[in-house]
Amino acid sequence: MRIQTTVVGSYPIPRWLYGDSSRTTLEDAISVVLKTQERAGIDLVADGELNRFDPSHPETNGMIDYFVSRMSGVKTRYSISDIEAFRADQGMNFRSAPAGIVESEIGEGVLNLPGDYEFTRPLTAKPLKFTCTGPHMLAKTLTDRHYGSHEKVCMAIAEVLGKQLERIPADVVQVDEANISGHPEDTPWAIAALNHVLDGIQTTRAVHICFGNYGGQSIQKGFWKSLLPLLNGLHVNHYVLEFARRGYEELPELQDLDPKIGIGLAVVDIKDNEVESADVIASRIENACSVLGEERIHYIHPDCGFWMLQRSVADRKMKALSEGRDLFYGRKEGATG
Repeated sequence: MRIQTTVVGSYPIPRWLYGDSSRTTLEDAISVVLKTQERAGIDLVADGELNRFDPSHPETNGMIDYFVSRMSGVKTRYSISDIEAFRADQGMNFRSAPAGIVESEIGEGVLNLPGDYEFTRPLTAKPLKFTCTGPHMLAKTLTDRHYGSHEKVCMAIAEVLGKQLERIPADVVQVDEANISGHPEDTPWAIAALNHVLDGIQTTRAVHICFGNYGGQSIQKGFWKSLLPLLNGLHVNHYVLEFARRGYEELPELQDLDPKIGIGLAVVDIKDNEVESADVIASRIENACSVLGEERIHYIHPDCGFWMLQRSVADRKMKALSEGRDLFYGRKEGATG
C-alpha cells in the first residue's frame, strides 16, 4: 500500500470562531478545515480538534482542559495551596497551575467524545481520524487528592476514555501522549493504562508521541531508544512520531520496533514557519525507507498539531506533504521504469 498522508490533529482556529461559539458556526469551521485538508491531498483527515475550542480560552487548543473540565471528580477552581502542590510535582514546569484537582472518583461526567465524532462524520466523505489526549498526559497535569498516585489517577482516566472510544467507529482512533517522551520511568503503569484504552478501540489504533508543543516550544527531553519498551508494549497498529524538528539520526533505533507495528513518520516541522519543499519531504521519506524499509512507513505527517501556526502556513505545509509523497513515488517509478 502507498504511504498515506495525514495530520496529527489540531488546526489553527478560524478567526470567526473567536466571537461565535454556536453549533452552526462550529459546523462551518470544521467543514472548512476538512475541505482544506481534502484540497491539499490529505488522505486521512481530522476535525482540527475544533470541537474542543473554548472561546473563553483561545490561548489553548483544549488538549487538556476539554477533557478534565468535563470529567466528574475533578474540580477546575483551586486555591493557592493547590497550585503549590502542583508545582512541587516534577515534569510539568511549563504549566503555572494544574489543569484540575482530583477530589473524588473520576467519572465521565459530561464528556461526550462519541457526540463529537457524530457531529463531524457527516461533514466529509474521506477517511476520518478521531484524536483523544491519552490517560498518562492527562494524569500528569492534575493534582491528586483522592487516589494517592499518578498511576491510579491514570487508570481511572483510562477507564473513562476506554468506554467512550470503544463507541467511536472512526477509520483511525488516535491517542495522543506528549509527556511520556520525557518520562520513560513511567512506562510500566503508562502501558497498563494505555492498553486499557487501546484494547477497546474497534478500528485502527494509533498512538501519537511527541516531545511537546507548548507556546511553539518543545517541552520534553529524551530519546526514542529509551521509549522502545513502551513502543513495543502497546497494543497499537501504528505510531505517529515526531522527527522533523529533532532530525532523523534516531531512525535506526526503530529497527527494534515490533515489525507488526507500522510507523507514521513526521516530515514537517510545525515549530518553523518555513514551508518544506516537495523535494525535502521526498528525500526524508527516501531516507526513512532506506533505514527501516518502505513497508514499515504507513503514514507521513507533521511533527504535531498545527494550532500554533497561521492558517496560510499550515495549509501550504499540508500541500507540501502530498506533493512530497507523490514526488517520492515519481522518483521511485522513474528509477525502475
